[in-house]
Amino acid sequence: MSPLTARPLGPQLVLAGSVGKDVDVLVIGLTSSSDSPEIALAGGVVDEAVLTDLLDTLVAVGATGKAEETTRIPSPATLPVGSVLAIGLGSAENLDAEQIRRSAGAAARSLGGVDTVATTLSVLDLGAAAEGFSLGAYRFAEFKSAKSAPGPDAKPVSRVELMVSAPRTGDAKKTLARSSAIAEAVAIAREFVNTPPSHLFPAEFADRAKVLGIDAGLKVEVLDEKALENGGYGGILGVGKGSSRPPRLVRLSYSAKKRNAPKVALVGKGITFDTGGISIKPAAGMENMTSDMGGAAAVVATVVLAAKLGLPVDVTATVPMAENMPSATAQRPGDVLTQYGGTTVEVINTDAEGRLILADAIVRACEDNPDYLIDTATLTGAQVVALGTRTPGVMGTDEFRDRIAAISQRIGENAWAMPMPAELRSDLDSKVADLANVTNHRWGGMLSAALYLKEFVADGVQWAHIDVAGPAYNSSGPWGYTGRGGTGVPVRTMISVIEDIAANG
Repeated sequence: MSPLTARPLGPQLVLAGSVGKDVDVLVIGLTSSSDSPEIALAGGVVDEAVLTDLLDTLVAVGATGKAEETTRIPSPATLPVGSVLAIGLGSAENLDAEQIRRSAGAAARSLGGVDTVATTLSVLDLGAAAEGFSLGAYRFAEFKSAKSAPGPDAKPVSRVELMVSAPRTGDAKKTLARSSAIAEAVAIAREFVNTPPSHLFPAEFADRAKVLGIDAGLKVEVLDEKALENGGYGGILGVGKGSSRPPRLVRLSYSAKKRNAPKVALVGKGITFDTGGISIKPAAGMENMTSDMGGAAAVVATVVLAAKLGLPVDVTATVPMAENMPSATAQRPGDVLTQYGGTTVEVINTDAEGRLILADAIVRACEDNPDYLIDTATLTGAQVVALGTRTPGVMGTDEFRDRIAAISQRIGENAWAMPMPAELRSDLDSKVADLANVTNHRWGGMLSAALYLKEFVADGVQWAHIDVAGPAYNSSGPWGYTGRGGTGVPVRTMISVIEDIAANG
């Protein structure tokens, strides 16, 4: 069993038709309005008279229904629970699945020390409520000793009863199974990102991905440094040669066993720690570079999820893993390397290393003749400058780029389509090689990085590059179902895109 699944990554999620006798807290949704807040749909699972009494009490203590506002009150004698938590949903007119997901997450985060909760948010949207509670309750405390480990009052919720009017129906069970699998996949990606580089270096990352793949019934291939050298993977080797911990390339393949199934290739950047190499980064904030394998974490989790959901799509993840360190053996600014496939590259900046390992992996992925290719990476600081810390940038072939952006916005990860201006391409020309790995200016850095990757995508492949430099890691305060640390973005986007391909081609 993988160490990532040996311990619970979220609460137990079960369906219920009413409030159980072992429930500690009932969570209800409260919408805001210009007059007074209202309890969101809960009829059929909680008596209307009880809801009326609860609303009167909530209004009396100042609850407004503002999004993610929490108000906890003693339970009336008519309910078999200790207390009731009202979670704000914002305006009823603007209520959607993502707000339900965020509010459920905020509720879960506020309930430290509570064992079992029941909720009526699932009446509004079962899948969103399940994902929100599971991800909001996620905690990473592997390296907390008894001195600082969360005490009983901070222990996350361990069981959530999701109330619906017909809990025994096949549709309800199917929805919960899908949402539980998605939440687990996002949590697995978070676990990878949150594990410090002292414990998650390329070889260890590869081993953990391999175990996950085998457990999911995937075909697994791992190339070590010797195999990478024999295969001509110059980008991965060039980045990794400054570290005492050599690089890896992992391939995880899921076959749908369906004739003429669409083929989707996933590629994710797996820099287990990024110092910048010889072009070293400033010291301030460098500890967050433990997250520079967020793209790799997401694609590993996504291909495993596709297998668990049994999607009628062939999915292969090609995952390059390296540690970018400065040393006597590190590549230098001005060095020339040969990417897998033969393209020569002048390395102007060793801190633009992600595109070097991605290029190798993209060429290898395209050898499988996929119909679609998605690569994702914490690639550029320019992404954060352009779009902030919560909005991924998507570039690629126009139709597929826009399709991914629309799906991502619908499911709440909010990726935004970005261009690849043709005039920036010539700035990647090199005087001594086929390409330079950066331009000679700082303008449009996210876009130039995508143009670099485009050089390695095979003709005829529908391709999208998702830059998650900011969204993959939350270094500020928690919000919604997102705590500090790894977020798991863009797992939900990628699995939703794969499901869309399965349904529509």
